[in-house]
Amino acid sequence: MNNTALIITIIGAVNWLLVGLFKFDLVASIFGQAAIISRIIYVIVGLAGLWCITLLFRNQGTEHSKA
Repeated sequence: MNNTALIITIIGAVNWLLVGLFKFDLVASIFGQAAIISRIIYVIVGLAGLWCITLLFRNQGTEHSKA
């Protein structure tokens, strides 16, 4: 689950990079701006990003136990 969330988050970050640099939304260009599938993809990317926040706290706990 962690690796899947990271991959989805990275894909979302690349999409935002394209939006920021070139005003090109890859998801919208593939599935259409008003398509429900685009909204679902955005939600999945957002949920993956929230899941990745939990990885920060998990790593902190394991670093302290190694010392």
